[in-house]
Amino acid sequence: MAYLRPSQLQKFQEDGFLVLEGFWSADECVAMQRRIGEIVAEMDVPLHCRTEFSTQEEEQLRAQGSTDYFLSSGDKIRFFFEKGVFDEKGNFLVPPEKSINKIGHALHAHDPVFRCVTHSPKVQALARSLGLQMPVVVQSMYIFKQPHLGGEVSPHQDASFLYTEPLGRVLGVWIALEDATLENGCLWFIPGSHTGGVSRRMVRAPAGSAPGTSFLGTEPARDNSLFVPTPGPSS
Repeated sequence: MAYLRPSQLQKFQEDGFLVLEGFWSADECVAMQRRIGEIVAEMDVPLHCRTEFSTQEEEQLRAQGSTDYFLSSGDKIRFFFEKGVFDEKGNFLVPPEKSINKIGHALHAHDPVFRCVTHSPKVQALARSLGLQMPVVVQSMYIFKQPHLGGEVSPHQDASFLYTEPLGRVLGVWIALEDATLENGCLWFIPGSHTGGVSRRMVRAPAGSAPGTSFLGTEPARDNSLFVPTPGPSS
C-alpha cells in the first residue's frame, strides 16, 4: 500500500517538497541521536584530514574540492567541521563534539542503526508511493547545527551536487531529530522551483587535477520573498 495519500502526492509533485510530521517516533529520534553521540565519542581524525565544511562556492572548492578526505568519503563514515574551530596547526579551539558540521556520507552502509533507518519498511513504502523503481541510496549524512559556530548555508539546489540525467531522479529525505523552528533554523523552500532545471553543477576534475572539483554555471539571484519556511516537530 502506498504511504502517501493522493493529496500529499499531488502537493509533493507541485511544490517539490512535503512535510510529514510524526514519520519517526520520539524513541526512534532519540536512538539516532544516541548512536551519533557514540560515533562522535570514538572520533579520531588525523590533523591533515580535518576539513572545514562550507556551502560558499570558493570555500567549497578550496576546502572540500581539493581534499581526498572529502572526495573519497562516498563509501565511508567521515567527519567534517565548522569554520573557525581549528588553530593554525589544526588543533581544536572548541570541544571536538561542538566542532562538527556533519558526518557523511555512508552511515546507511556501515552503521547498523542508520542502516535500519534508511532501509526501514516505511521508507521503502514512501519510495514506492513516489514511483521510484529499484532505488539506490547514494549518500547519507548527519548534519549538526552548532550554536554560535559555522557559516551561513546559502540557497542552493541539491541537484547541483547529485545530478542525474534525466533530472528528477534523486529524492532527499531530511529527518528532524529535534524540533525545527523559525528561531533555530528550519528549512526554507521556493515552491515549484524544482521544475526550473539546474543552473549550477559541481563536477569532478580529471584524476590528478587540482582542485578536484569545479562548478559549471552559476547560482542565480533568488527573490527572498519567494521562500517559505517549513517548521515542524522532530519526526
